[in-house]
Amino acid sequence: MGGRHRVRLLRLLAVLLAGLGGTPAVAASPVLVVTAGGATRQFTGDDLLAWHDAATLAIPHDPSYGRAMSYRAVPLSALLSALPPDAADTIQARATDGFVAELPRTLIGGVAVPWLAVEDPAHPWPHLPGKTVSAGPFYLVWQDPERAGISTEQWPYALAALSLVPSPVQRWPAIAVDASFPEDAPARRGQAVFIANCLPCHRLDGSGEGIVGPDLLRPMPATAYFTEAGLRALIRNPAAVRSWPAQQMPAFDATLRDSEIDAVIAYLRYLAAPAK
Repeated sequence: MGGRHRVRLLRLLAVLLAGLGGTPAVAASPVLVVTAGGATRQFTGDDLLAWHDAATLAIPHDPSYGRAMSYRAVPLSALLSALPPDAADTIQARATDGFVAELPRTLIGGVAVPWLAVEDPAHPWPHLPGKTVSAGPFYLVWQDPERAGISTEQWPYALAALSLVPSPVQRWPAIAVDASFPEDAPARRGQAVFIANCLPCHRLDGSGEGIVGPDLLRPMPATAYFTEAGLRALIRNPAAVRSWPAQQMPAFDATLRDSEIDAVIAYLRYLAAPAK
């Protein structure tokens, strides 16, 4: 076979392979969807890595990795400023695994600073402990979290979307403690702790958007089939109470005080009462 005919044959073979998927596809840059002020924008990982406000951020103790980490990140306030103004008081952070964090907007601009960390495909992050995936491609991390009492559940990873929305009690009034309860009432304090730490995974009689864990009121309230001691132990360390292959609930032994767990239980008992 002549050289020219061989070249033509090789070119034809390359075209056929490409049509059949024989040529490896270039991985598309991951996309984060951000909604605010009636507008929705999509930011690729490449867009965010090249963002003019992007910086290298050192996190002394990352709760998801359990050690110090360093990220290329964009200030969350700068990212939201790229969309129209929105008066909503909550930032909803939706992950690809069904985790949905509801973050009070007052946390932005406070003493703890939120950043959107972006995984660089050229320098991928390590796998999360006990998992086969990293925290990427997008991960909400905090600078000086201890100054504002940021909980571990307010570090959502594997993010797919961020949206400005009304607060959970505005969207689901059935989960709100009656306004007649004093501010220091255990059930009212439990409401705040639950929204920050439990609502990302659990629904309450259908209220909420998390799908990682079971509904804690439907079809039967958790306080009806758990003793108070059992429920407290479950929140402290789920693996010490029950275990199954798909278990995802983390231990809150180091992140919630006894008084906060007591408040969550008081809140669940309040919601389970026949008449509130």
